Amino acid sequence: MIPNDRLQQIKARLEYVEAQMAAGSGDIVALGREHAELSPVVRQILDYERLVADIADAEAMLADPEMKALAEDELYALRAQLPGSEKAMQLALLPRDAADARPAMLEIRPGTGGDEAGLFASDLARMYQRYAEAQGWRWEVIEEQLSELGGVKELVVRIAGDGVFARMKFESGVHRVQRVPETESGGRIHTSAATVAVLPEAEEVDIAINAQDIRIDTMRSSGAGGQHVNTTDSAVRITHIPTGLVVTSSEKSQHRNREIAMQVLRARLFDLERSKADAERSADRKAQVGSGDRSERIRTYNFPQGRLTDHRIGLTLYRLEAIMGGDLDEIIDALTTEHQAALLAEMQG
Repeated sequence: MIPNDRLQQIKARLEYVEAQMAAGSGDIVALGREHAELSPVVRQILDYERLVADIADAEAMLADPEMKALAEDELYALRAQLPGSEKAMQLALLPRDAADARPAMLEIRPGTGGDEAGLFASDLARMYQRYAEAQGWRWEVIEEQLSELGGVKELVVRIAGDGVFARMKFESGVHRVQRVPETESGGRIHTSAATVAVLPEAEEVDIAINAQDIRIDTMRSSGAGGQHVNTTDSAVRITHIPTGLVVTSSEKSQHRNREIAMQVLRARLFDLERSKADAERSADRKAQVGSGDRSERIRTYNFPQGRLTDHRIGLTLYRLEAIMGGDLDEIIDALTTEHQAALLAEMQG
């Protein structure tokens, strides 16, 4: 159970923030953000405290013979609500990932499996795009390289909207597919893979990039199969020398390409910083939903059986067609719940 003094501290902090906002003092933007974070937590605390007080009142009524039967009925109903109220309050108190509300950079690349891996990467991209559209999110292609068969060689997309990173962050890892490729004449099932990375968008204040740490090269943009789509040196490649990270962007405007490539580079460097901090925090344990390591196999899509299995939480669903059509809520909800359970266990332990 959460100590009462901690609950009182949170309530007192909200009162302080509200007083500062009313007085117009301090950083109004930062205060507004903190108020938005604290308000739902305090609402859950107050609901829980009211329930505990109602239970105490009903227990006191048991001493009155005339009120005993009524009190017993009331107590039964109130005590039944207690575990749910306590759980809701604990979830509200869980530490928030500061990046949850941010837009995300989605990167998809084929893994083992040749052309079929590229086609599967394309299917994953379509699945995520449909999910994003269903959520009302904005889908902006930053970099796209396609094979002659229409498979993805590399795709980088910016997804913006409410709570994008919070919903998408557990998608990072190796996605494996088992199916008969369109290019297979013998009807044999092949196994191939694609790698997905979901990074929170970084702002300039998060990551400072020194000019001397990057090398910027310009080159000609090329389309599927290496065909030149224009003859100007508009594509931009930025190499971050200290880490060896390389980012390319090939829109028609060189200025816009430089801006996009820096945006992607910041996101990748920010992700490295977050991963390093997570590794230090989690040195003696592994999160239930996996480490987020991009080399970790997280999910298998078995087309002949219409089955999806998420290996991190042992979830198997037999509705692969709907999932590939963008119906991801059940999987994402299950991963989020498992993650919350791990955080609760850590908080209570």
